[in-house]
Amino acid sequence: MLLGQFGRQGAPDTFDVLGLRHMLIRLRDNVEDAVVVPVFDRDLEIARAGARLIPASVDIVVVEGNYLLLREPPWDSLRPHFDLTVMVDVPEQVLRQRLTSRWQSYALPPEEIARKLEEVDLPNGRLVRNESTEADYRIDGGIWASPAVATSGKSP
Repeated sequence: MLLGQFGRQGAPDTFDVLGLRHMLIRLRDNVEDAVVVPVFDRDLEIARAGARLIPASVDIVVVEGNYLLLREPPWDSLRPHFDLTVMVDVPEQVLRQRLTSRWQSYALPPEEIARKLEEVDLPNGRLVRNESTEADYRIDGGIWASPAVATSGKSP
């Protein structure tokens, strides 16, 4: 995260996008024995550098993140490094419910949950919905009980 951005953590400009692009290039080139990658630790609300080792023997790497398909620089430089893209499409009402449940599970007070939702999470979600390029596939994530099984066909 960039310095001075702690209260906005999770916003697109708080990420090291060029570092991510460099990591994707290293993974695709596959000339190193292994590539060390960060992993986000939700309990600490921070990315843990060097938290996972991806050996050269791994054929498929799944990269997950809200902003990976944003059309704006520097995010738009990532798209060429993905063989396949998937967007999980969730109605804002469902997103609000899921995020509220997440923050409640961390025993945050209601006013802190409301602040996170209104100042960070939902504006970021709207940005993703409105400013992302079309994915190869779209998943209807609006089903609360089992979003993984509610898949749709290839996007037009």
